[in-house]
Parts: sequence; C-alpha cells; structure tokens
Amino acid sequence: MSIFVDNDTRLLVQGITGRDGLFHAMQMRDYGTQVAGGVTPGKGGQTVEGFPIFNSMHEAVAKTDANTSIVFVPVQFASDAIIEAADAGIKLVVCITEGLPVLDMLKAVSYLDKKGTKLIGPNCPGVISPGKSKVGILPGHIFREGNIGVVSRSGTLTYELVSHITNAGMGQSTCVGIGGDPIIGSNFLDVLRLFRDDPQTEAVVLVGEIGGCDEEEAAKFIRQKHSKPAAKFVQQELGKPAVAFIAGRTAPRGKRMGHAGAIISGSSGTAEEKVAALTAAGIPVADEPAQIAQLLKEKLA
Repeated sequence: MSIFVDNDTRLLVQGITGRDGLFHAMQMRDYGTQVAGGVTPGKGGQTVEGFPIFNSMHEAVAKTDANTSIVFVPVQFASDAIIEAADAGIKLVVCITEGLPVLDMLKAVSYLDKKGTKLIGPNCPGVISPGKSKVGILPGHIFREGNIGVVSRSGTLTYELVSHITNAGMGQSTCVGIGGDPIIGSNFLDVLRLFRDDPQTEAVVLVGEIGGCDEEEAAKFIRQKHSKPAAKFVQQELGKPAVAFIAGRTAPRGKRMGHAGAIISGSSGTAEEKVAALTAAGIPVADEPAQIAQLLKEKLA
C-alpha cells in the first residue's frame, strides 16, 4: 500500500500550458503517473504534448474521471484553483505554487475541509509513492520502493535524505513534502496518522526545520517510553520506529529563511527546542543528513 497516491491516481495539471506545469506534467507521465490532462481557462480543446486541455476543472473531471490535481497556477490565482478543484470533486490537491497569502490559504483550507478534500502544500515538492505514482516535482530517479515513510517541511533537503536512504539499500513507501508555509493543508500529524495505518510503512523519517511548533506536536504523537524489563523505547501513538532531522540550527533569530514558516520568534521555534522535544520522546535526531540511514538501520535491527 501507500498513502495519498497509488496506481489508481488519475491526475489533472492545473496550469499545464505554463512552462513549469508542462515540464513536470511530462516528467510525471514518464514516471508512470496517469496524467489525464490539464486545465487552462481559455485554452480548452487544445492538445499539448499529448495532453488534452480543458477550460475548467468541472469539465476536466467529468471527461477524465480524475481524482487528483496538482496546481502550477500563478500565485494570484492559486487559491481559487485549489477551491475550484475541490468544488469539482477532486479528493487530493497538491499545490506547488509558493507565496500564497495567509488569508487566501485560510479560506481555501476551510473550504476543502467542508468538501472532504485533502491538500498537500502550498510551497511544497509534492508526494511520491515509488513504483506507483508521483504527483509533484520530486526527482523520481532517487527513490526506491520500500518500507520507509518520509514526511518533510523541506524539499531539497528531502532529496538529500532520500538519496542517503536509497544508497544505503533501503526504499521508501511514500515521501510527502508538506511545505514550509505558515498555513498548509496537511501537517506532520496528518501524515503520521496515515503512516501509522499503512501496513507497507515500517519506519518513519521526520524532517523538520526552525519556526512554529509542529515538530513538538509530532514528538508528542510519536512519543516513546521505556518498557520493562526490555528497557527499549516503545512508541505509544505511531507504533513504528521514527528518526528525525531538524534544519536551521545555525539560523539567526528573526531571520526569515526560504520558507515563510521558518522563522524564529522570541524563544519559540528554535532548533534546540525541537531537538530536545524529539529526543525526550525517544526519537533519535541526526546531526547531519548522512546519519539518517544509519539511525534507520539501528531502529530496524
């Protein structure tokens, strides 16, 4: 199994006639994802690189039976594109676009909750279940089918960690880039619950960064305690081994980083706080990305 996407994923690309939308539509199709077509208002009826183009999501869903969409729409229209996808009956929306205003995202997230539509992003690299489907901009060649679930706030850092995991002979069940904005559709807890219930996932890697308190909340969910007489750590909620990495340990306070949510305010959101919370919960935290593979091997031994 996998979470979010699989062999039954039928994808529509919103903004497919743009440079990035078309490029990644072709990349996703080459990976094996069922890309049913794309949506660009005013360009319906055309075919671009073999993809049928539709004027609206309602038309596209009716004609393709798609269940998933990915948003490459310019920022000023992106929240409306997310809402349009949910209104058309799409069950999973992945938003790559960055820079969405917080108020726009609050409106979009509220609407999707009412519709029962899941959102990944915005400002994220997407999701991939190796060997099944890729919905996003992740480089497919570094992934390998396996039993490690990865959830991350960082895109490029995720690629580095995954490459270490793959090179160590392990594979991934699903890798989810949740995005680094203050308001996102799926957070650590949402994804961890799905990994908990996924029989293919046997261990989880959590990639956090400075800013906010999501990592601390994840630590509470994954928290572990000593069991006697074995004196080993046992997860109470996740029920599976977990390891972590926190980015931004050397970032200066008050400095806005690449993600809008990656900013330390006062004493809140520091790397030290996050590492301490995870460590206290019995979750090993790597000092550098290359250590993740070794920590996983120790946990799975």
